[in-house]
Amino acid sequence: MNIREMTENDLGKSALVHEAVFTRQSSSIKWLECNINAFPRILCFVAEFKDEIVGYIIWSQKSGFRKEAVIELEQIAVLPDYQRKGIGSKLINNSIVNVKRELKKLNSILKHIVVTTRADNYAQNLFEKTLGVKAEATISNLYSADEVFMVARNVQST
Repeated sequence: MNIREMTENDLGKSALVHEAVFTRQSSSIKWLECNINAFPRILCFVAEFKDEIVGYIIWSQKSGFRKEAVIELEQIAVLPDYQRKGIGSKLINNSIVNVKRELKKLNSILKHIVVTTRADNYAQNLFEKTLGVKAEATISNLYSADEVFMVARNVQST
């Protein structure tokens, strides 16, 4: 399994992952293209297995470039056939190292991590286990259902 920065060459295969996982969303290539073009505010990574992209993750800096950054795990997706095999954990753990490296280039450190997800998303356990985020609020009927707002506060930047 290889976790690396997403490039323009990855848009087509990454869009297939987006389409398979986020069936209520549209314009997959455009969505991903907008995100990779927002570097370094938004950092995108892919998971490759046997030269195929099987997942991706998008991290966003919130509220400007700051000395102590608040980072949101904005979106993570793994192809259905590859889910529950540890790929999501690897995407999170490997990419957060690169996020911290990019923050350092901006003379910044990681302060807090934010995740929002549907209240019925089983991945809440993954986010809590890998990032230490805890549910702090639920927003009713935000996108397609209730959304849980999760935060890990005062994260170490090492």
